[in-house]
Amino acid sequence: MKRLLIGFILILQAVQSFPQDHPAKPFAIGETIEFRSEILGESRTLNIYLPNGYRRDSAVNYPVIYLLDGSRNEDFIHIVGLVQFFSFPWIKTLPETIVVGIANNDRKHDFTFPSRVQEERQNFPTTGGSAKFIEFLEKEVKPLAEKQYHVEKGGTIIGQSLGGLLATEILLKKPELFDRYLIISPSLWWDRESLLGLSQDVYRTSKTVYIAVGKEGDMMEKPANQLYQLLKSSSPDNTRIFFRFYEDKNHGDALHQAVYDSFEKISK
Repeated sequence: MKRLLIGFILILQAVQSFPQDHPAKPFAIGETIEFRSEILGESRTLNIYLPNGYRRDSAVNYPVIYLLDGSRNEDFIHIVGLVQFFSFPWIKTLPETIVVGIANNDRKHDFTFPSRVQEERQNFPTTGGSAKFIEFLEKEVKPLAEKQYHVEKGGTIIGQSLGGLLATEILLKKPELFDRYLIISPSLWWDRESLLGLSQDVYRTSKTVYIAVGKEGDMMEKPANQLYQLLKSSSPDNTRIFFRFYEDKNHGDALHQAVYDSFEKISK
């Protein structure tokens, strides 16, 4: 009993020897811009990642990735982690890159065009706003990023699921808006796969398109493959097109691996 008491006293003394207060500081990986969109008629949020070498007083422009589903509780943090990793000096797969994460208000509205399918309209009553959202990207988001940060023109867009549907719509209708398109698990089933029936607008600048899909059933896998075949057969010679099927991934976990693979392929 005496030994237990002595041991308890020693432990208590050891605990008391450490400072009781350990002040914590916020750990930030970027900055946030909130602004009023005149096109959408609502407040919107952008989350911005700036690479370690970024200097506001520098004249150097950086590549930029525009990330759909870019809220802090969605894809912003883990995609930024991949960008940082691939731009480490000992990796050097990507140059240091800025990421503009576009936070969501209503992704079902913003990422979809009007559907002729009654069941889709009933199940997703707020859909059909992609035309305005594309205008928002073109006339508000990109000009804001180009004015406030040292970013290159063009840039990369990353979209998954309904975001992949939107990225595909931009690629087919306004391809000059971005230089590189990362289209992951695109929801091309929307409106009876009507996007696959569109002919691609003519463009003159070089493009890179990466399409990926997991083991997600025919509704997802088949149109993703069709999109790849369509682009492969109809795109100009200045287009690089990649396709990857992830048999061991599904709709929920294909994105991270696909972006990892796309960075490796695009860099080559």
